[in-house]
Amino acid sequence: MISINNISKVFNKGRQNEVTALHDVSLEIEKGAFLVMIGSNGSGKSTLMNVVAGSESLTTGHIKFDNADVSKIPEHKRSKWVARVFQNPYNGTAPELSILDNFRLAALRSQSKKIQIGVNDAFKKQVQEKISMLGMGLENKITQPIGSLSGGQRQALTLLMSVMDKTDILLLDEPTAALDPKSANIVLQLANKLIREYKLTALWVTHNLKDAQQYGDRLIQMQEGKIQRDISGEAKKNLTLQEMVEWFA
Repeated sequence: MISINNISKVFNKGRQNEVTALHDVSLEIEKGAFLVMIGSNGSGKSTLMNVVAGSESLTTGHIKFDNADVSKIPEHKRSKWVARVFQNPYNGTAPELSILDNFRLAALRSQSKKIQIGVNDAFKKQVQEKISMLGMGLENKITQPIGSLSGGQRQALTLLMSVMDKTDILLLDEPTAALDPKSANIVLQLANKLIREYKLTALWVTHNLKDAQQYGDRLIQMQEGKIQRDISGEAKKNLTLQEMVEWFA
Protein backbone atom coordinates (compact mmCIF):
# COMPACT_ATOMS: atom_id res chain seq x y z
CA MET A 1 0.00 0.00 0.00
CA ILE A 2 2.78 2.45 0.98
CA SER A 3 6.13 2.02 -0.71
CA ILE A 4 8.96 4.22 0.57
CA ASN A 5 12.06 3.98 -1.60
CA ASN A 6 15.48 5.37 -0.63
CA ILE A 7 14.12 8.61 0.76
CA SER A 8 16.20 11.31 2.39
CA LYS A 9 15.21 14.62 3.91
CA VAL A 10 17.73 17.41 4.45
CA PHE A 11 16.73 20.65 6.15
CA ASN A 12 18.64 23.87 5.38
CA LYS A 13 20.64 22.14 2.68
CA GLY A 14 23.93 23.86 1.89
CA ARG A 15 23.77 26.07 4.97
CA GLN A 16 25.82 26.01 8.12
CA ASN A 17 22.87 24.58 10.07
CA GLU A 18 22.17 21.77 7.59
CA VAL A 19 20.47 18.75 9.19
CA THR A 20 19.79 15.37 7.59
CA ALA A 21 16.61 14.11 9.24
CA LEU A 22 16.20 10.97 7.10
CA HIS A 23 19.07 8.91 5.64
CA ASP A 24 18.18 6.75 2.63
CA VAL A 25 15.12 5.12 4.26
CA SER A 26 13.22 2.34 2.49
CA LEU A 27 10.05 0.75 3.85
CA GLU A 28 7.16 -1.33 2.51
CA ILE A 29 3.88 -1.12 4.42
CA GLU A 30 1.25 -3.64 3.38
CA LYS A 31 -2.41 -2.75 2.94
CA GLY A 32 -4.26 -2.98 6.25
CA ALA A 33 -1.08 -2.93 8.37
CA PHE A 34 -1.07 -1.03 11.66
CA LEU A 35 2.49 0.28 11.98
CA VAL A 36 3.66 1.89 15.22
CA MET A 37 6.74 4.11 15.09
CA ILE A 38 8.84 5.04 18.12
CA GLY A 39 12.12 6.86 18.64
CA SER A 40 13.76 9.57 20.71
CA ASN A 41 13.45 13.23 19.82
CA GLY A 42 15.26 13.94 16.57
CA SER A 43 15.20 10.31 15.47
CA GLY A 44 13.30 11.11 12.28
CA LYS A 45 9.94 9.52 13.08
CA SER A 46 7.90 12.72 12.77
CA THR A 47 9.76 13.72 9.60
CA LEU A 48 8.96 10.32 8.09
CA MET A 49 5.27 10.81 8.85
CA ASN A 50 5.37 14.34 7.41
CA VAL A 51 6.89 13.23 4.11
CA VAL A 52 4.25 10.50 3.82
CA ALA A 53 1.56 13.10 4.50
CA GLY A 54 3.12 15.53 2.03
CA SER A 55 3.55 18.34 4.54
CA GLU A 56 7.33 18.04 4.01
CA SER A 57 8.93 17.54 0.59
CA LEU A 58 11.53 14.87 -0.13
CA THR A 59 15.15 15.68 -0.82
CA THR A 60 15.71 12.37 -2.61
CA GLY A 61 13.75 9.17 -3.19
CA HIS A 62 10.15 8.26 -3.95
CA ILE A 63 6.92 7.45 -2.14
CA LYS A 64 4.11 5.45 -3.74
CA PHE A 65 0.56 4.73 -2.66
CA ASP A 66 -0.77 1.65 -4.44
CA ASN A 67 1.83 2.08 -7.22
CA ALA A 68 0.91 5.75 -7.72
CA ASP A 69 4.00 7.95 -7.28
CA VAL A 70 2.97 10.73 -4.87
CA SER A 71 6.48 12.06 -4.21
CA LYS A 72 5.72 15.47 -5.69
CA ILE A 73 2.00 15.61 -4.92
CA PRO A 74 1.21 18.27 -2.26
CA GLU A 75 -0.49 17.44 1.01
CA HIS A 76 -3.98 18.67 0.08
CA LYS A 77 -4.03 16.51 -3.05
CA ARG A 78 -3.06 13.41 -1.06
CA SER A 79 -6.37 13.68 0.83
CA LYS A 80 -7.98 11.18 -1.54
CA TRP A 81 -5.71 8.59 0.09
CA VAL A 82 -4.78 10.05 3.46
CA ALA A 83 -6.55 11.20 6.63
CA ARG A 84 -4.54 12.56 9.54
CA VAL A 85 -5.12 13.06 13.26
CA PHE A 86 -2.73 15.50 14.92
CA GLN A 87 -1.18 15.66 18.39
CA ASN A 88 -3.10 18.80 19.30
CA PRO A 89 -6.81 17.92 19.64
CA TYR A 90 -7.65 21.47 18.55
CA ASN A 91 -6.12 20.98 15.11
CA GLY A 92 -8.00 19.47 12.22
CA THR A 93 -11.41 20.90 13.11
CA ALA A 94 -13.24 24.20 12.74
CA PRO A 95 -13.85 25.21 16.39
CA GLU A 96 -16.57 27.76 15.70
CA LEU A 97 -18.68 25.31 13.70
CA SER A 98 -21.01 22.74 15.19
CA ILE A 99 -20.16 19.06 15.53
CA LEU A 100 -22.60 18.37 12.69
CA ASP A 101 -21.02 20.94 10.36
CA ASN A 102 -17.55 19.58 11.09
CA PHE A 103 -18.75 16.12 10.10
CA ARG A 104 -20.23 17.61 6.94
CA LEU A 105 -16.85 19.11 6.02
CA ALA A 106 -15.17 15.79 6.79
CA ALA A 107 -17.55 14.04 4.39
CA LEU A 108 -16.24 16.35 1.64
CA ARG A 109 -12.54 15.98 2.57
CA SER A 110 -11.36 14.43 -0.71
CA GLN A 111 -14.01 15.92 -2.96
CA SER A 112 -14.41 19.19 -4.75
CA LYS A 113 -15.66 21.81 -2.34
CA LYS A 114 -18.20 22.72 -5.03
CA ILE A 115 -20.03 19.51 -4.19
CA GLN A 116 -22.68 20.05 -1.57
CA ILE A 117 -23.84 17.57 1.04
CA GLY A 118 -27.06 18.72 2.61
CA VAL A 119 -27.48 18.51 6.36
CA ASN A 120 -30.75 16.61 6.07
CA ASP A 121 -32.34 14.22 8.54
CA ALA A 122 -30.60 11.20 7.00
CA PHE A 123 -27.17 12.80 7.37
CA LYS A 124 -27.94 13.89 10.94
CA LYS A 125 -28.97 10.33 11.81
CA GLN A 126 -25.79 8.94 10.23
CA VAL A 127 -23.63 11.31 12.28
CA GLN A 128 -25.53 10.59 15.49
CA GLU A 129 -25.17 6.85 15.00
CA LYS A 130 -21.41 7.17 14.52
CA ILE A 131 -20.99 9.42 17.54
CA SER A 132 -23.11 7.21 19.79
CA MET A 133 -20.47 4.48 19.61
CA LEU A 134 -18.24 6.69 21.77
CA GLY A 135 -20.57 6.46 24.75
CA MET A 136 -19.99 10.14 25.54
CA GLY A 137 -23.55 11.35 24.98
CA LEU A 138 -22.38 13.72 22.24
CA GLU A 139 -24.91 12.36 19.74
CA ASN A 140 -27.46 14.62 21.46
CA LYS A 141 -25.23 17.70 21.18
CA ILE A 142 -24.48 17.80 17.45
CA THR A 143 -25.46 21.48 17.19
CA GLN A 144 -22.91 22.44 19.84
CA PRO A 145 -19.69 24.17 18.64
CA ILE A 146 -16.93 21.57 18.50
CA GLY A 147 -14.51 24.08 20.02
CA SER A 148 -16.43 23.94 23.30
CA LEU A 149 -15.60 20.26 23.85
CA SER A 150 -12.78 18.76 25.89
CA GLY A 151 -9.59 17.63 24.18
CA GLY A 152 -10.49 13.96 24.54
CA GLN A 153 -13.97 14.45 23.12
CA ARG A 154 -12.63 16.44 20.21
CA GLN A 155 -9.89 13.93 19.42
CA ALA A 156 -12.39 11.05 19.45
CA LEU A 157 -14.66 12.97 17.08
CA THR A 158 -11.70 13.78 14.82
CA LEU A 159 -11.01 10.05 14.52
CA LEU A 160 -14.62 9.39 13.56
CA MET A 161 -14.48 12.20 11.02
CA SER A 162 -11.41 10.61 9.42
CA VAL A 163 -13.63 7.81 8.06
CA MET A 164 -16.56 9.98 6.97
CA ASP A 165 -15.07 10.10 3.47
CA LYS A 166 -13.25 7.28 1.72
CA THR A 167 -9.69 6.92 2.91
CA ASP A 168 -7.01 4.26 2.64
CA ILE A 169 -4.29 5.59 4.94
CA LEU A 170 -4.66 6.91 8.48
CA LEU A 171 -1.78 8.91 9.98
CA LEU A 172 -1.84 9.25 13.76
CA ASP A 173 0.61 11.92 14.91
CA GLU A 174 0.87 11.34 18.68
CA PRO A 175 -2.92 11.72 18.99
CA THR A 176 -3.01 11.02 22.74
CA ALA A 177 -0.01 13.11 23.86
CA ALA A 178 -2.17 15.98 25.12
CA LEU A 179 -4.89 13.83 26.69
CA ASP A 180 -5.51 12.50 30.19
CA PRO A 181 -5.10 8.70 30.61
CA LYS A 182 -8.83 7.92 30.43
CA SER A 183 -9.37 9.97 27.26
CA ALA A 184 -6.18 8.56 25.74
CA ASN A 185 -7.43 5.02 26.30
CA ILE A 186 -10.76 5.81 24.63
CA VAL A 187 -9.03 7.35 21.61
CA LEU A 188 -6.59 4.44 21.21
CA GLN A 189 -9.31 1.81 21.45
CA LEU A 190 -11.40 3.73 18.92
CA ALA A 191 -8.43 4.10 16.54
CA ASN A 192 -7.72 0.37 16.74
CA LYS A 193 -11.39 -0.43 16.07
CA LEU A 194 -11.63 1.89 13.05
CA ILE A 195 -8.35 0.65 11.55
CA ARG A 196 -9.57 -2.94 11.70
CA GLU A 197 -13.16 -2.25 10.70
CA TYR A 198 -12.29 -0.09 7.68
CA LYS A 199 -9.15 -2.10 6.80
CA LEU A 200 -7.04 1.06 6.90
CA THR A 201 -3.29 1.19 6.49
CA ALA A 202 -2.20 3.05 9.61
CA LEU A 203 1.01 4.76 10.69
CA TRP A 204 1.13 5.90 14.31
CA VAL A 205 3.92 7.92 15.92
CA THR A 206 4.11 7.72 19.71
CA HIS A 207 6.49 8.24 22.63
CA ASN A 208 4.47 5.91 24.87
CA LEU A 209 6.28 2.56 24.91
CA LYS A 210 3.47 0.78 26.76
CA ASP A 211 0.95 1.77 24.10
CA ALA A 212 3.42 0.87 21.34
CA GLN A 213 3.74 -2.59 22.86
CA GLN A 214 -0.02 -3.06 23.16
CA TYR A 215 -1.22 -1.74 19.80
CA GLY A 216 -0.32 -2.37 16.20
CA ASP A 217 0.99 -5.42 14.35
CA ARG A 218 4.36 -3.96 13.41
CA LEU A 219 6.82 -1.78 15.32
CA ILE A 220 9.60 0.38 13.94
CA GLN A 221 12.23 2.16 16.00
CA MET A 222 13.84 5.18 14.35
CA GLN A 223 17.30 6.36 15.33
CA GLU A 224 19.36 9.15 13.77
CA GLY A 225 17.18 9.24 10.68
CA LYS A 226 17.36 5.49 10.00
CA ILE A 227 15.26 2.43 10.81
CA GLN A 228 17.02 0.81 13.75
CA ARG A 229 14.53 -2.01 14.38
CA ASP A 230 11.59 -3.44 12.43
CA ILE A 231 9.56 -6.00 14.38
CA SER A 232 6.31 -7.72 13.38
CA GLY A 233 4.32 -10.94 13.76
CA GLU A 234 5.06 -13.16 16.74
CA ALA A 235 8.16 -11.14 17.58
CA LYS A 236 5.97 -8.04 18.06
CA LYS A 237 3.44 -9.97 20.15
CA ASN A 238 6.15 -11.38 22.41
CA LEU A 239 8.05 -8.12 22.82
CA THR A 240 8.26 -7.01 26.45
CA LEU A 241 8.15 -3.48 27.77
CA GLN A 242 11.49 -4.02 29.49
CA GLU A 243 13.13 -4.94 26.18
CA MET A 244 11.81 -1.74 24.63
CA VAL A 245 13.03 0.38 27.54
CA GLU A 246 16.52 -1.10 27.13
CA TRP A 247 16.65 0.11 23.52
CA PHE A 248 16.86 3.65 24.87
CA ALA A 249 19.35 2.94 27.66
